[in-house]
Amino acid sequence: MSKNENANASSISDLVIIGSGPAGLTAAIYAARARLNPILLAGEQWGGQLMNTTDVENFPGFPDGIAGPLLMQNMINQAKKFGTDLKYEFAASVDLAGDIKIIKTSKNEYKTKALIIATGSIPKKLGIPGEDKFYGHGVSTCATCDAAFYREKVVTVVGGGDSAMEEATFLARFASKVYLIHRKDSFRASKIMTERAMGHPKIEILYNTEVKEVTGEMKVEGVKLFNNKTNENSELKIDGFFLAIGHIPSTQFLTNQLEMDENGYVITSNDVETNVEGVYVAGEIQDHYYKQAITTAGDGCKAALRAHRWLELFEVKG
Repeated sequence: MSKNENANASSISDLVIIGSGPAGLTAAIYAARARLNPILLAGEQWGGQLMNTTDVENFPGFPDGIAGPLLMQNMINQAKKFGTDLKYEFAASVDLAGDIKIIKTSKNEYKTKALIIATGSIPKKLGIPGEDKFYGHGVSTCATCDAAFYREKVVTVVGGGDSAMEEATFLARFASKVYLIHRKDSFRASKIMTERAMGHPKIEILYNTEVKEVTGEMKVEGVKLFNNKTNENSELKIDGFFLAIGHIPSTQFLTNQLEMDENGYVITSNDVETNVEGVYVAGEIQDHYYKQAITTAGDGCKAALRAHRWLELFEVKG
């Protein structure tokens, strides 16, 4: 590591941003244009969930759509253009107790006056064969993002909560058939959401059913199923496989540092403010409802503007 890298890591920055998805990169763009000289800890695998998305058709400004990895590369280029200092390091721990916040990675320790955390969330998976192989090629965790690709096609949704009901109902606007698969004989979803899904003519519910494998050659072509009540195996031909079994917010390193709810999402006020002054969050570590690239980008903008204002007050206080 060079002397410059050591100096950069040990000095006190105005702003550090953790996360390199749409939230973190948007925050970096706004912060860099405001001359805050942000350091962005991008992680070893930058770009967030859009790196696994083939086509993004609902991000404003791209009428013909854009590949997820290209969109993220464009955001990185834009952030760097305005002076963001990107570090491909993973934030392992933080200390938010003092006026100066401390972030430790496997390589360095960073000190900063203000901090934006945008580490996102990870969709829960079943851990079955074919699930990772076809992720982005027929396996999806977002009906709002991908439903339009399945017009007049057959899809499945796995889950038993409100999210699964919403996904199935939304997909039914486009698909010719939606199979809603649940491993139990009743749903935990709210009554109104369950009734809406059960009453839809395009939705067929498969109770007591577990998915054992997603099959296909170059894309999803079917699933192997097991009925845990009758012990019968079966196969179902489909074109798309949607997971709706929840997300895990990437907040494990924030335990005992920020207020979080029982599911690990950071509790905020004004969308992005945490219970610690000078610390802001953006995107899916606090949003368990919208989960869209455009909404996380909006959070990144808000967090950067709030951080800028905080730093002005910090200087006055100092």
